[in-house]
Amino acid sequence: MRAVMSFLAMLVLALGAGTAVAQRKATIVEQQPQQLTTQNILRWINTYREKPEPEKVPQIVKAMSGLGIFKDLEQAGVYQGFIAGVIAANPEIAEKLISEMFPLPPEDQVVIVRAIAYSGLRGWKELLQKFVERMPTRKVLIEHHLYGKGPTFETLDLKASPAHIDIMWGHYFGSGNFKGVERIITVLAWSKDRNDVEKLTLGSMAKWTLATNLQTDPRLLAFAKKQLEKVPKDTGKELREVITAAETYETAAIRKQAVAAVEELRRKGPEHARNFSWWGQAGQTALAFGCIVASALGQAQVGIPCVIGGALSNVALKYLAPAE
Repeated sequence: MRAVMSFLAMLVLALGAGTAVAQRKATIVEQQPQQLTTQNILRWINTYREKPEPEKVPQIVKAMSGLGIFKDLEQAGVYQGFIAGVIAANPEIAEKLISEMFPLPPEDQVVIVRAIAYSGLRGWKELLQKFVERMPTRKVLIEHHLYGKGPTFETLDLKASPAHIDIMWGHYFGSGNFKGVERIITVLAWSKDRNDVEKLTLGSMAKWTLATNLQTDPRLLAFAKKQLEKVPKDTGKELREVITAAETYETAAIRKQAVAAVEELRRKGPEHARNFSWWGQAGQTALAFGCIVASALGQAQVGIPCVIGGALSNVALKYLAPAE
């Protein structure tokens, strides 16, 4: 099993927005860029699809850059996905929106390149080519995407990083389109994998973020129910459990199951190896399972802020408290 330290040190989890977000919905578009914070940007993203305001997105992108949100792309998945979703939902003004996002520091321009590639927009390559001269330092990355070597929305490997699941959620928040949610549903069965810690962790993450979003989004809940008729049997079983948890407001049970399963695999090793050899060598088991396991073990002091992606809580950023 390949090392997952770099992939899973920051596991993005959902806590649910709830009615508090609606009650305290930020008037973000009335604020000056210097007044914007990560918290109210996340609240705005979480409710954006209810009242899309694409013309305000360039201002928000600049504010994100100013706040340093793009410095760690593994923690910025939801933002990348959101920008991609807005581009996808507004093909007629996409070029104008992107133009207004400039100027951006060269290091932050990576987000623009990826957002265009991840938009799923027909003709995204032609759109990206229009900005080559605006991003000369990103020429290699742009060519990587233009000539088929870089991932697109459809080919993004969800197993490669927790950030990729956040990108799917961000795309939904920005576009209201269910394409990303469909991809998240396809990995729900991973939450029962007892031989691959990456699949187990990411499947659990997908399951929990989906449950908490279904709990607060009736439109998404209706979509998930329709998918029960289309997905494979093993996926359908997990999806049905997610829907039930959302409708009965028992999503905490999914969290507890995820914590227990990941910790068991960490301690005992994969099922196929338990009867043959001791899998838990020190270098192999000292894996970072992100905030979900740190929380379960009472290790909030690890000092890693959990970026609330998926459902985006009304506190936006917090440490997960130790599980009771």
